[in-house]
Amino acid sequence: MKPLSNSIIRILFSIPFLVFGIMHILAGKDMAAMIPPYIPWPIIWVYITGIALIAAAISFILNKKAKLAGILLAVLLLLFVVTIWLPRAANNDLTAISSLLKDIGLMAGSLMVSSISKN
Repeated sequence: MKPLSNSIIRILFSIPFLVFGIMHILAGKDMAAMIPPYIPWPIIWVYITGIALIAAAISFILNKKAKLAGILLAVLLLLFVVTIWLPRAANNDLTAISSLLKDIGLMAGSLMVSSISKN
């Protein structure tokens, strides 16, 4: 079986981030409730995150600065894991454990996309 091209991989991988980014923009007030209380201005961080997710998706789709976008996206996902999901998962929150594992998988995927990108 012929392997998928790098372009198809990048485009398929970008779709969830594009959707997640749009969701952050459209449902920012609802998502702000997930920000830990010790982080100031939660709504602003939700919107910034949405813009970052959309920018990463566009970078992957257009294959412009995709290597850098993959690394920066992995760092963003690591921040989610450490600041949001890990503390909640430590309290046996099953939803948080699922989100933690999802974000770790997406972090690995973004590093893989970064590694297959030429620029």
